[in-house]
Amino acid sequence: MAKQLGFYVNAGRCVQCQACEVACKAVNHTELGPRWRRVVNRWDGEFPNVTNIALSKACMHCAKPSCLAACPVEAISKRAEDGIVVVDREKCIGCKSCGAACPYGAPQYGKSGKMQKCILCYTRLDAGKQPACVSTCPGEALSFGPVEEIARRAGAVQPEGVNQPSFVIVPAYRGVKAEEYAEAFFPR
Repeated sequence: MAKQLGFYVNAGRCVQCQACEVACKAVNHTELGPRWRRVVNRWDGEFPNVTNIALSKACMHCAKPSCLAACPVEAISKRAEDGIVVVDREKCIGCKSCGAACPYGAPQYGKSGKMQKCILCYTRLDAGKQPACVSTCPGEALSFGPVEEIARRAGAVQPEGVNQPSFVIVPAYRGVKAEEYAEAFFPR
């Protein structure tokens, strides 16, 4: 594989506007229901010391995707040139084995029952454009690139896991360790 692309999220810059979700749905023409990208919130503490942390989340395009290994009909593959995990919905039989295998909740199912998920807007990338969520984010909280490069940015941490998720995050709050923040949203 030439490189492994992944997402970089600076959670402190996320204003929870959900423009990334809207852009994803509009560009990918997803039906009502499935959300390939979603802003998730976690509330902690007790009044008056309550915190809310948010994270824009999508498929992690893992280096070792468990969804790929779980698919009995080989409908899921990784692009050799950039590591993007894609699904061939014509091959998919809707068994949902991929959904059971993915620890990040990336596989989504619409009316057809067939799996769909973030494709890192590879058609846009192939045309020299950014993913829709990245180009739309008003707070510049999202970016993407080769994982080796984005993981070197200041304050960044890459969640650990057997799947080796291609995702890097900068926590929103000082005093919250990056590892704890990642653990709040990404099980190991």
